[in-house]
Amino acid sequence: MTAATAAVPAAASTESGAIAVRGVSKWFNTAEGTPLQVLDNINLTIAAQSVVAILGASGCGKSTLLNIISGIVTPERGEICINGITAGRFSEWRSVSYMFQEDRLLPWRTTIKNVEFALETGNMPRSERESRARDALKLVGLEAFVDAFPYQLSGGMRSRVALARSLVQEPCILLMDEPFSRLDALTRAQMHEELLQIQQLKKMTIVFVTHDVEEAVVLADRVVVMAPRPGRIRDIVEIALSRPRDATEPATARLAHDLKSLI
Repeated sequence: MTAATAAVPAAASTESGAIAVRGVSKWFNTAEGTPLQVLDNINLTIAAQSVVAILGASGCGKSTLLNIISGIVTPERGEICINGITAGRFSEWRSVSYMFQEDRLLPWRTTIKNVEFALETGNMPRSERESRARDALKLVGLEAFVDAFPYQLSGGMRSRVALARSLVQEPCILLMDEPFSRLDALTRAQMHEELLQIQQLKKMTIVFVTHDVEEAVVLADRVVVMAPRPGRIRDIVEIALSRPRDATEPATARLAHDLKSLI
């Protein structure tokens, strides 16, 4: 385990997919108008092409931290660097993709049109959008369902469509906010396996938020354990177990038990 107070290096890596979080703190106003601190002095480095889980109980600021990394939320203090560039000067946001907890599929669009939606803000020709959407759907095993509507898909299939939509931009960084939490255990295990295969194929950096300890142990290279109110890093745990990992195996179960004691 690495001490949570370890300093962030003076310069972040310029390798594609590297992320540095430097001294980030965040407040929100309550309904009464008083400030509530949700993050306190977060320092974290994420190596390119690694898989990092942000783990903690509800209310510890996991999603807020992910939203700050994505540029959706601005911190009161500190900064984010991506590929060695501060977020304020970073211009390649299309290389950073976000998969939400809900699939957020548009019910009036077919599978392929939902995936193409991620490409419609630019000037990409329609034929290229369709080609890339088909490739992304093939990657998640849904090439036979390009013309299906969301109501015709199972929960696992809808999650695969959402994943394809996140991948169609060919990101170097994929941010995920509890994307598999609504799936049954069997489907979730299948999604874990497929996600790791895609990560290896595409050489992406993945940062995902979870409150599921077993999910963190199965997927991650490192687990960032957060403590609540205000959110802060309690510990960073390296996962040295070889893949694939089974949550029921003794070594995996022991590590999951140790992580639970930190939350």
